[in-house]
Amino acid sequence: MKDARTAGDAAPLELRIDAKSYVSADGKRVEVVRGLELRLEAGSFGALIGPSGCGKTTILRIAAGLDADFRGQILTPGAGRLGMVFQEPRLLPWRTVEDNVRLALPVDRSGVDLADLFDTLGLGSHLAQYPGELSLGLARRAAIARAFAIQPDFLLLDEPFVSLDEAVAARLRDELMALTTRTKVTTLLVTHHLEEAVQLADRLFFLSDRPTHVIFEKALSLPRGTRSKEDIASISEEMRSLVAQAVTGAGPR
Repeated sequence: MKDARTAGDAAPLELRIDAKSYVSADGKRVEVVRGLELRLEAGSFGALIGPSGCGKTTILRIAAGLDADFRGQILTPGAGRLGMVFQEPRLLPWRTVEDNVRLALPVDRSGVDLADLFDTLGLGSHLAQYPGELSLGLARRAAIARAFAIQPDFLLLDEPFVSLDEAVAARLRDELMALTTRTKVTTLLVTHHLEEAVQLADRLFFLSDRPTHVIFEKALSLPRGTRSKEDIASISEEMRSLVAQAVTGAGPR
């Protein structure tokens, strides 16, 4: 079940997935998620981190309302207006970059000025290009611009920097940091890259193997945007140690 609060409420994003399963091709029932709960305060940035195949994308799809076949409840901020960035940019190949972004806008905002958004993402000189003419990094920027253009109440990102050259990914992370800080949109990122999560997020949620649940969560005390490379490396090592303790039952849960 998915509910939204009244627009303007400074309400958190709350996910409770009691059970989620599917039937495999050979007819067996596979349990993906069991007993997962998380809460993300309004305007904050959370990151889901877990092993490959544990169900991170499934959780994000449920939060987005793309998968209603689960037992539990999702409460979304404001009116529940969602911005989402998938692993693939999912741009219409017959539309320009600007058209791809503007197609997501409601009718009453169709003529809004998006120059600042395009400039922040380095898209200003690429607006008339088509997706087939773009590098993967530029295509991902266009997908991020589309998500922010609608002024979402909450934002979901499914490994948006995967397969990118590290230099390009680093610049995109900085751009995402700037946008989420400026707009104060409640954001949940799925990633397998711990250092990326530590750089971007206010709160980390570490997931178990299937059936997945939160084994450990941690609020980061250093404000986003102030963490040096040394801070990120140190915090990441601390998180690895704490998660290992949580997995073995020797530490906090």
